[in-house]
Parts: sequence; C-alpha cells; structure tokens
Amino acid sequence: MNMDLALGLVRVTEAAAINASKYMGRGDKNAADEAAVEGMRAMFDSLPIKGTVVIGEGEMDEAPMLYIGEVLGSGDYEVDIAVDPLDGTSFVAKGMPNALAVVAIAEKGSLLHAPDMYMEKLVVGPKARGVVSLDAPLSENIINVAKALNKDVSNVTVVIQDRPRHKHLMDEVRKVNARLKLFNDGDIQEALATCFDESGVDIMVGIGGAPEGVITAAAVKCIGGDFQGRLFPTNDEEKKRCFDMGITDLSRVMQLDDIVKSDDVYFAATGVSDGDILKGVVFLGKDRAKTSSIVMRAKTGTIRYINAIHNLSKRGY
Repeated sequence: MNMDLALGLVRVTEAAAINASKYMGRGDKNAADEAAVEGMRAMFDSLPIKGTVVIGEGEMDEAPMLYIGEVLGSGDYEVDIAVDPLDGTSFVAKGMPNALAVVAIAEKGSLLHAPDMYMEKLVVGPKARGVVSLDAPLSENIINVAKALNKDVSNVTVVIQDRPRHKHLMDEVRKVNARLKLFNDGDIQEALATCFDESGVDIMVGIGGAPEGVITAAAVKCIGGDFQGRLFPTNDEEKKRCFDMGITDLSRVMQLDDIVKSDDVYFAATGVSDGDILKGVVFLGKDRAKTSSIVMRAKTGTIRYINAIHNLSKRGY
C-alpha cells in the first residue's frame, strides 16, 4: 500500500473526532455517533483506495452508519476497512474521558470478518509477546508477564471491563496480589494502553465485542504486541454464524496472525475526549480546534503522534 495513506487515515479520524466532540456532554450518544460517521465517510472519499468495510456498525439498511459491505474511497486499490467512528459513544454523551475515533485498513481479504458477537480477548505489549495464552489461567499469565517485564507481580496492572461476567478474572488478579484497573466501556483504548509503557497498563483481558477485537488486533500488530481471541457465541444463531464463517471449533484460540493475516496494515486513532494515550479535541476559539492522533503501520513498525490545529471554517467541519 502507498505510504502516503498514513496521513490520509489521520484526516479520516480527525474529521470524525471533531464532529463527535461537538456533542460532548449533551446526553445524545446517537447524535455524536452519527456526526462521527458523517465526518469519517466524507473524508474517506478523498483517499486513493477502493475500500470495503468489513468491520462496521451495521448493515446497509441501517445507514447513515458505515455499514458492512459499503465501498469507500476514490481509487482502485482494494483494501479491507475496519472502523469504529466513535468508540465510547456514552463517554461523549456524558462528557467522560477515553472516547476515540478509530480506523484500520489492510490488504483485501486479510482482516477477519468478525460477526457482531462477543469475543474473549487477551492483549499484552511487545515485551510480553509470546508469554501468555488465553487457555492458561489469568494468574499464570500475570506471573509470566511480570517475569517478561522484570516487575514484581504486585506491580503488574491488569485492566478488565467492570461486568459481572468478569468476576472470576478479577478474583484471579487479586489472588496473586496484582493491580486491577476497571473500566466501563470502550475497550479499544484500554487494550492499546498495554503496548505503551507510560500508560502503566500491562494486560487487558475479558469478553467484549468481536468487531472491536479485530480493530484492536490491527493496532496491536502495528505496535508489535500480542493479541489472542476466541469467539464467544451466546446462542444457536451466533454459533451458526461462526460455522458459516468456517469456524467449527469454537474452543480454538485465534492468534494475531489469524485475525490480521497481512503485515501491510495501518491503524489510526484520534482522541475525542482525554485518554491514557491521546488528548481529546480542544476548541481554541476563532474557529480553530486542536486534535491529538496516532497512526501506525505494521510493515515498517512506524508509530507517529500527530498534533494538529484545524481552521474549521476552511475545512468545513
């Protein structure tokens, strides 16, 4: 893929983030999400790609969402697109931190077409790659990560979504006296935090959305971390969807290369509200706004942080 796509993808997430941030604290998560979608779709049309959305927000009849199967871009180079125009819609509605606009693209056919169901996930950063397993007890994984990071177990931080289904995981963390950080929604940013030393987060584990899992896996591959996932159907219909995808062994753990098959993958994100990795959108007055973004490419291992000041009247946001 063309290296110039990196900056183009940042423009896509910047547009989504700026649009969504206008609804900060207004109590309307649907309006914030729709605004993010509109900004993202319009900016995608300027990219020299022919991208098919394989991870999106719904089906074609659910527009204005970026629907699965939608074709975006103005070129002819075919790629897979995974999007979450606003990860953390409720955060924006309530004026809370950790909302992101995210997108990943990869060579056509290389991203897992994850159905809209749950997935078990385990994420660690580059220094702990290869020392964890989704089949192992969490307490064992924590001990192995502590050794890999040259930390005391008591200083390893595990982040888990605060849900009753995760009580057994929380108990495992406490059993070995590790640190536990809980979050409510938006697991993409929490998972990414494991790959950055300054975040203080070492492991993300739990059951969350499979589509978000694929987007996270794309980002983790760019950084060199480790992601493992296992689809977690909750009824017969979801089991059938797995079988239709060719996944007959529902106990099988998918490794990172199973979920993101190519190294030619990009990930970009822009903060909507302040988070562990990125600052949120700040309106400066005189029709200007400041954004904080990250863009990464697995093939080169490049990670770029981009702070930008936008003249909103000239950009049409």
